[in-house]
Amino acid sequence: MSDWKSVLRDLESGKIRSASKVDGTWKANADVKKAILAAFKAGEMVEHEDFVDKHNLMPQKFTLDRNVRLVPGGTSVRSGSYIAPGVIVMPPSYVNVGAYVDEGTMIDSHVLVGSCAQVGKRVHLSAGVQIGGVLEPVNQSPVIIEDEAFIGAGTVLVEGVQILRGAVIAPGVVLSQGVPVYDCVHERVLDRGEPVPERAVVVSGTRPVSKRLTWANESGFQMSCALIIKYRDEKSDASLALEDTLR
Repeated sequence: MSDWKSVLRDLESGKIRSASKVDGTWKANADVKKAILAAFKAGEMVEHEDFVDKHNLMPQKFTLDRNVRLVPGGTSVRSGSYIAPGVIVMPPSYVNVGAYVDEGTMIDSHVLVGSCAQVGKRVHLSAGVQIGGVLEPVNQSPVIIEDEAFIGAGTVLVEGVQILRGAVIAPGVVLSQGVPVYDCVHERVLDRGEPVPERAVVVSGTRPVSKRLTWANESGFQMSCALIIKYRDEKSDASLALEDTLR
């Protein structure tokens, strides 16, 4: 993986990925991430029309035979990221190096798909979704969104959080390693780093400040958390059905 040129080329074609699921667990491909970092180091700053960037990380060009609908208006897809056939990208959006976006996914306006993020098939990333990137440390897994998940408007997913198949994240939810997720259905708190379960419906919530912070607790302050309030059923599936005519 020392040849960053071939790595970027293989990432862009979907031949390799910066993270993959092995025996049911998502793991970062450290060699791929090292090659991406080597590309940054080797890159030289150049002027290109209305922007300045590394010469080897220029935006991709799309042609009809790729079967990707890239709507005009300020979107940029960086070299070394994979956009599968059937993906729709609404403007303005940005997909960074090492990211993987699978078939039939909708990337709505003002969406950031950060470096090395992995997005599955038929995912809906609503307007204003921010998916953090992870290039370093090289062994850290990036944000993962599995097939058929629905990510609501204004959601922020960072620090390698994982959203499993079919989960629904309501608008405005912020998930990071430091935000606890309470499963109100099964009456448990997800372990730190534990993925959001399949078909879980997650909304924003609040919780009391730790009792150790006496003044804050007595003042009635609240901290953000996330709540699993149900798991998808037939009614949920019907309300979240994707329109094939848009694809």
